[in-house]
Amino acid sequence: MTTSRPLPLEVRGSTRLPLGMTPAQFLRDYWQKRPLLIRQAFPDFVSPIAPDDLAGLALEESALSRLIIHDEKRDRWQVKSGPLSEADFASTPDSNWTLLVQDVDKWDADVAALLQDFTFLPSWRLDDIMISYAEPGGGVGPHVDQYDVFLLQGLGQRHWAISTDPSAPKDFRPDVELKQLQHFDPDHEWLLEPGDMLYLPPGVPHDGVAFGGPCLTISVGMRAPSQAELTGDLADYLAERLPDELRYGDADLTPAKAVGEIDRAALARLRQAMPFAAGLDDATLADWFGRFITRYRNAQVPVPPDKPVTEAALAKQLDGGARLLRHPWARMAWTRVKRGATLFVNGHAYPTSAELAERMCSERELSPGKKLPAAEAALLLSLVNDGHLVVRKSRRR
Repeated sequence: MTTSRPLPLEVRGSTRLPLGMTPAQFLRDYWQKRPLLIRQAFPDFVSPIAPDDLAGLALEESALSRLIIHDEKRDRWQVKSGPLSEADFASTPDSNWTLLVQDVDKWDADVAALLQDFTFLPSWRLDDIMISYAEPGGGVGPHVDQYDVFLLQGLGQRHWAISTDPSAPKDFRPDVELKQLQHFDPDHEWLLEPGDMLYLPPGVPHDGVAFGGPCLTISVGMRAPSQAELTGDLADYLAERLPDELRYGDADLTPAKAVGEIDRAALARLRQAMPFAAGLDDATLADWFGRFITRYRNAQVPVPPDKPVTEAALAKQLDGGARLLRHPWARMAWTRVKRGATLFVNGHAYPTSAELAERMCSERELSPGKKLPAAEAALLLSLVNDGHLVVRKSRRR
């Protein structure tokens, strides 16, 4: 009788296999199932952003940032949300503080380039890249995330502790603004070096603390809408589209046996009157989900140009070698339909071909060139005028 060996919690990556295994093996054995530490997932890794640049980004009005300071002696936590000021950083202690900045991939192209190593996952599953900088002892305390996250060490060292006990209590501390766990009993601990990466599925208690010196950690988070969010958005979607004449009906009504009772027959009619996901056809469900998932958790939206671009003007620019860049806040997905495809961008739907839809989702820069089919040219013009694509003229020597 043979017994299967337990899956390791620690493997070694390489340039060829950053996950320490093929993507198919990772998805089969670890994705949404168990944590995995990958030593040297990115050998000789160099952080794409410096701590000073991250701090500068935290000063921006529209950047999402937090400064967290821990008074270790009194175990008190101070949280300040951005935009931060230079005075905020000047008043920080020598240790036990951290800076968190979300959506850094929307601001920095070098950070966004890291996403190329995660293309084995659906692009619409990605939430953002959050980067944290911490002085020794800095962190956010033990907590639980409700989404998948890859924690890539960028600078310095960070000590990570996790609990793999599925029955571990997950009550929050009532005296802290942060959602910290009231009880945390780790059963695995590691010290991560630059290039090491820790994968955590949803619901795993964990705590990361800067060790020995300054520390920078890159968190690649995956979008995980709750059932409540999905149901609420789907209900709104259906409510906008169901005709008013569709109502609760009881043509089969018989004399009431008890005044005021909502009987089993009434409940059956209610289920028939509320056709949620189980009763939707594929086309309707796909149309709703495409709009929802490209709008979900998007902190900002692209702004249309001040003056609409004409078809002739865009054609002239493209003929002259202009490029079309995807706006950093433009989130895209697509689905096949009977006669082509539907491209979804930030909650809006655009009919197009499957080929162009896939290309739009996979490329951040387009150089269409000359003689575009009329339908494709019309789509690009719409995306430009809606702000999702930005025209960049070619550089002339």
